[in-house]
Parts: sequence; structure tokens; C-alpha cells
Amino acid sequence: MANLKGHIFLIGFMGVGKTSTSKALSRILGVSDRDTDLMIVEKEGCSIAKIFEKKGEKYFRSLETGILDDIKNFKPCVISCGGGMVLREENIRKMKESGRIVLLSATPETIYSHVKGSQSRPLLNGNMNVPYIKKLMEERMPKYIAAADFVIETDGINPKEVASKIVDTYLKYIPK
Repeated sequence: MANLKGHIFLIGFMGVGKTSTSKALSRILGVSDRDTDLMIVEKEGCSIAKIFEKKGEKYFRSLETGILDDIKNFKPCVISCGGGMVLREENIRKMKESGRIVLLSATPETIYSHVKGSQSRPLLNGNMNVPYIKKLMEERMPKYIAAADFVIETDGINPKEVASKIVDTYLKYIPK
């Protein structure tokens, strides 16, 4: 359907629905979708939890930056970014150079309901509770807001509805 001139980067806290929304949005637009976390797992040959455990968060954040270098060579598509992608200014700059950034937002309670059974969230291991999620979200929110071209609230709607909301409300501002 769409002939995008730039990528659409979905950012937000872990568990907000970036990957599911990316898949739905790519189907609506008729473009491919990518997931930066999955790209890192494929490149490293092990899980994100193992990368954090063996090499640390700093190493993982460097991998995220490297993935953005790879992505700039892809045909425009929808990209689901890891929750911490915006922690480096360099990453934000690289995303803005090759597309638009859409922040998906939800309450800490919604996030918790999405991640509570997960063992693959290294930053939440041992801290799987609403108060900790809220604290971490509050720490990251200024970076998310500063990076975002648009914000979409996802509470109470499914990924297909979020994708439709992106298309209906904001696609006119995204380069086609």
C-alpha cells in the first residue's frame, strides 16, 4: 500500500507492544518489519538475557547502535526497537536520519500485565512488579518523549488497533 521514503521506528518501554504493533503495521502498509532485539539475538547467536549475563548491558547497548547502522541500508520498513534503544543520543540521531519515531506508551499496570510471566526481560528479573516498572519507566520517559515524533497511547487497544491509529492519525506526517 505505502511507498515509504523512511523507516518507521517504534519505541517504548518493554512490553508495550512494539513487536506486535510492528507486525500489524507492516501488514497494513505492505512493507517488511524488523525487530532490533531479534536481529541482535541472530547476530550474537544467544538470547538477550545471556548477552546481559555474559557481556553486560554496555555491550548490549553497543550492539543496538551497530544494528541501526545495518538498518540504514534496508528498504524502508517498520522497525520495533528494544526498550532501551533511546538511552544513547547517537541511536536517536541515527533513527531520525533514516525515518520517523513513534512512541508507544502504556501505564505501568498494562506493562506489568504484558510482561509478568516473562523470563526474558533481564532488567526486570528480580524486580517483576508495578512499582519497579513505574520507576524505570519514569527514568526513561524523558528520553522517549525527546526522541518521539509522535506518541500513541496503547492502553486498552490491541496491536492492530494501534497500527490503524498510527496510519489514520500520523501517516500523513511520515515521508511516503
